[in-house]
Amino acid sequence: MSGTVLENLSNRKLGVLTVSLLLAQMVFFLIGGLIAPAPNNVQVLLATKCVDEGSSALTQQRKWFYPRGEGNCNRVSTLDDPYIIDNHITADHIVFSLQFPNPMEGTREPDMVRWFQYMVGVMMLDIAYQKHNPMIEKPLLGLDLRLGYRDIGDKPGDWKELAHASETRTMDCSLDEQFKEDGYNYNCSMLPLYEYGAVHHNFYLINIRLPITGVTDNKNYGIGTLKDIWVIVIHQNGGFTKVWYSTKTVVTPILIGIIIWFWRRVKQLPRPPVLLEKMLLGLGVVLVINNIPIEWLTLWMELPFMLLLSDIKQGVFFSLLLCFWIIFAGEHLMDDVERNRLVAYWKHLAAVMFGCLCMFIFDMCERGVQLRNPFYSIWATDLGTNLAYSFIIIAGICACLYFILLCWMVFKVFRNITFKRGSLPSMPSKRRAYYEGIIYRFKFLMLITLLCAALTVIFFIVSQVAEGHWKWGEDLSEERSKLEYTSAFYVGAYGMWNVYVFALLCLYAPSHKYGAPALIVDGDGEGEEIATNEEIEFSRLPSEVSQLTAFVKKTAAD
Repeated sequence: MSGTVLENLSNRKLGVLTVSLLLAQMVFFLIGGLIAPAPNNVQVLLATKCVDEGSSALTQQRKWFYPRGEGNCNRVSTLDDPYIIDNHITADHIVFSLQFPNPMEGTREPDMVRWFQYMVGVMMLDIAYQKHNPMIEKPLLGLDLRLGYRDIGDKPGDWKELAHASETRTMDCSLDEQFKEDGYNYNCSMLPLYEYGAVHHNFYLINIRLPITGVTDNKNYGIGTLKDIWVIVIHQNGGFTKVWYSTKTVVTPILIGIIIWFWRRVKQLPRPPVLLEKMLLGLGVVLVINNIPIEWLTLWMELPFMLLLSDIKQGVFFSLLLCFWIIFAGEHLMDDVERNRLVAYWKHLAAVMFGCLCMFIFDMCERGVQLRNPFYSIWATDLGTNLAYSFIIIAGICACLYFILLCWMVFKVFRNITFKRGSLPSMPSKRRAYYEGIIYRFKFLMLITLLCAALTVIFFIVSQVAEGHWKWGEDLSEERSKLEYTSAFYVGAYGMWNVYVFALLCLYAPSHKYGAPALIVDGDGEGEEIATNEEIEFSRLPSEVSQLTAFVKKTAAD
């Protein structure tokens, strides 16, 4: 047996490989920070107040109300307009219309492009305090919602329905006692409106009604005096999408090539693959599946499930990566426990899989349902909001606890190595120098593993905050100023996983180098053949992939 590449590679070649990987990691961060724009773009829309002049607004669900273009709706500037009073118009006849993207002065009407990938809409209400119409505590807002689209070349009024639903949102508004005078606005939290996982058409339209006829559960009762509705539309930046897809397209074939090279070396060995080699293969395959840029298909087809699919692929990769780190550290604990089986790690793996299953259920409860109803939101009710907060907080705590556990396992590995290292002074000089080199290399790799694990935990927390900041009522203007840093972190973290897995596949591949043997005499007078030029061979246990493991477990023989 010739051990792994990590143990047998010359210092010069190992240095070249290390520098190359660090440069590749720097390139990923520079691409994200200097080339890729902010991951998301934000459009702030003010709803136009259209008047449905039909005899019964609730029976005209097929009619679209749009603010721009030929045949646009009859509008009013305010809801206390004399036209509304004179014509006895009620809330059933008011349609809040939002057509996007917003027009820009001096240019043709802009359009949405497929590079935007997805749309998320949140709603803000301007509600004025009136003594004769006060707001009750946490009133229910009943919404009749329609989402439509049209493409370039369609007539201005040729809108097609994409989704239609009746939804309920719980309002959370407050107003200090000192400002409780007529005309002051309540401070209301943002409300989730919709999330759609595709941007396949050029123009979109939202019609919002707040009906009062035929509603139940006191919906739209005691909500105060509504003045305006604002909708914030968030979508992926097209420039970021291009950089993201291009990066995945370049990385995928490189990783496939190193996986094939690694497994061919493993299969050439006279022994069956050990657990660590199988886990490395599985990790590489899952990362390739996560890398394959099938998102290119969204430029030709409308695939609203792509967001959910991306979450599932990334979740599977994370779960296997977390399991791999546990096994990677466990296989190097170097104690008397037989660990070359998954059963030996069932407690740790069960905890990891349970946490990942909880996140999968949370994702399916929201994005899974949104495949049928984009207006659904788990954040719409107090119960759903509490559950969502609980899932995210528990997931963050579990991620931190996992990292602490991994640090403890690595500490035990280092402690065992330090304890066993006491047998080195009694060895011949070449053998001692060889094992000391292996120990230094292995410790460096374990520290890199801890760094990668720490950044992965940070990435998980940052991604959850970046995705949910609008749900938690954060200031969007402040977030936008930080998004360029998020781009560098996203692309850098993605590159880190690929560089790390690439390095493991290279360094833990079986080494096929053999050198001219040299005879070294141990202290007990027995001869032993040891290869020169850093290719020293020792007898190893059949289930061990590393000569360092064999050294620690067989100190009695040394």
